[in-house]
Amino acid sequence: MSKRDYYEVLGIARNATQAEIKRAFRKLAREYHPDVNPDSEAEQKFKEINEAYEVLSDERKRANYDRFGSPEGPRGFGGFEDFEDIFGFGDIFDSFFGGRRTTTRQPRAERGDDLRYDLQITLEEAAFGAEKEIEVPRTEICPDCKGSGARSKSDIKTCPTCRGEGSVQQVQNSVFGRFVNITTCPRCHGRGKIIVNPCPTCRGGGRVKRVRRISVKVPSGVKSGSRLRLPNEGESGRLGGSPGDLYVFFYIEPHPIFERQGDDIICEVDITFPQAALGDKIKVPTLRGEETLNIPAGTQTGNVFALKGKGIPHLQQYGSGDEYVKVRVITPTKLSQRERELFLELAKLKGQKLKPNNEKGLFDKIKDVLT
Repeated sequence: MSKRDYYEVLGIARNATQAEIKRAFRKLAREYHPDVNPDSEAEQKFKEINEAYEVLSDERKRANYDRFGSPEGPRGFGGFEDFEDIFGFGDIFDSFFGGRRTTTRQPRAERGDDLRYDLQITLEEAAFGAEKEIEVPRTEICPDCKGSGARSKSDIKTCPTCRGEGSVQQVQNSVFGRFVNITTCPRCHGRGKIIVNPCPTCRGGGRVKRVRRISVKVPSGVKSGSRLRLPNEGESGRLGGSPGDLYVFFYIEPHPIFERQGDDIICEVDITFPQAALGDKIKVPTLRGEETLNIPAGTQTGNVFALKGKGIPHLQQYGSGDEYVKVRVITPTKLSQRERELFLELAKLKGQKLKPNNEKGLFDKIKDVLT
């Protein structure tokens, strides 16, 4: 069953303007919308109105419909423009009207691949920056043939298969007409040229593997996982394309003293009972050398003291993080007789009755007998 004429569906003339088409659609849509009209045929009628409006409100679809009776154009392929896109640059229509079109598909220049290099650095290098030398294996333009792949310019000839076009054509006849299928030349791979005598250095590839030494400037304040882009230090391009880029990823080695948290650093220092009880001034390590830290009387294990601005410089900003010093009160493991007496006297002052374990063990008693 054929569809009704779209103009008839909307009840408009064939030369109706877009404004008239829109008014007709709105009027019918309000009348036949299923939410308004419970009639069983209203839904089908509403779909028909929508379909008609979708075609006639689109200038291209309407032109195809007026000309061919279908919004997609002749044979349902979407009009002449789409027809050319589907079957390859209009070759079928060239055959219909006696024309001939020659298409050359030369390969495009290709940009080289990007490379990645993981660089281990120390905490000091991350804090204050450094200059490092790295070795990067990569492909480069052959220095002998300058990328041509041939021993000399005279060794580059026009491809006899495609005659320099870079592509070959195959003609097929069908019920739709004459089709021309264009593919890349299998011999020259689209270049239009072939190499008679290849370059002995690159064996005709135009590129060679090299290990290149590259200087890398480590930015001050860099973090683990940060990356630095070095333009044009990647793989060389193909067919005259530009080189890729090199991305250097920084990873910071563990430090024997400091632990990094953001731009702050943390370290631990040991102090004695007297220092903790009476207070003291001690030397503590920083990334910039030793600094004096005041230990107040009554300091406990785990107390943390801050050294402002002694941390990691902020990346691409002014200022630095802080250093946090965590103290640990060390209990002596071996006491002299005098030290023991002093501790016992201190315990008595505190009203504590200590019972030191002075009893020797069996092993010590046997040792005494033997010696």
